[in-house]
Amino acid sequence: METTLNGSRASAAVGDSGWRYLLGGLRTAVPVGSLAQAAEVAALAVAACADDADRHLALDIRRGRVLLTLQSAEHAGVTTLDVELAHRVSTAVGGLGLRTEPEVATGAPRSLQLLEIAIDALDIAAIRPFWKALLGYADEPGPDVLVAPLVDPLGQGPAVWFQRMDVPRPQRNRIHFDLCVPHDEALRRLDAALAAGGRLVSGDRAPAFWVLADGEGNEACITTWQGRDG
Repeated sequence: METTLNGSRASAAVGDSGWRYLLGGLRTAVPVGSLAQAAEVAALAVAACADDADRHLALDIRRGRVLLTLQSAEHAGVTTLDVELAHRVSTAVGGLGLRTEPEVATGAPRSLQLLEIAIDALDIAAIRPFWKALLGYADEPGPDVLVAPLVDPLGQGPAVWFQRMDVPRPQRNRIHFDLCVPHDEALRRLDAALAAGGRLVSGDRAPAFWVLADGEGNEACITTWQGRDG
C-alpha cells in the first residue's frame, strides 16, 4: 500500500543513493557527457518507473546533466512508491556507469536547490488571484487553496507562496526569496552568504529556516525539510 512519508523518513530512505528531499519531492542529478547520453539516462529512468512514470517522474535534460524528481502527483508529496522508484532509477543509471548524486555536475559549486518566492500579505485571499493570473500559475494540489503555493504548470518558474501579516510592515521588504537546499548543504550555504556580506537576522527556527539579510536589509531565507515533521 502506498503511504505518504514525512521529510525525515523520506530523506533517510534515499540519502545513501544520492537523492535529496526538497519541497515535498525526491530530487537528484545525473552528470552526463553529452545530450545523447542525457537522453539515454532519461529513457532508462522512464523505463525503471514503468507504468508509474507519468504520475511520479519529472525530468529536466540540460547540457552536462539530467535532473530527476519523484513525487506523487495525487498526494503532492513523497510516498513509499517514490522511494522504491528512486532506488530503481539509481540502479538503472548505475548500469551505464553513472550515478545519481545531489551535485548538479561533477565539481559544481553547489548542490540541488529549489527557489520559492514568499509574499507577505494582510489579505491573502484578496491578492492571491492577481499573482495567479499574472504569472499564469496553477494551485498546487491540496485541500486548502489559500495555504497551497502557486506553481508553474510547466515547471519552469519558482513556486510562490503567501505569508500572512498581522499588521503592515512598510520598512521591510514584503517579497523575499526562500531557498530550499539539501539538509547537508545548508550550513555551507549559510556561511558563504554571511562571508559575502550578509547578516543573520534570526536562527530561532533553524534548521527549518534561517532568516538572512543583505547589507541594505533585504531579507531571504535558507530552508530545509528538517524541523518540520513535528
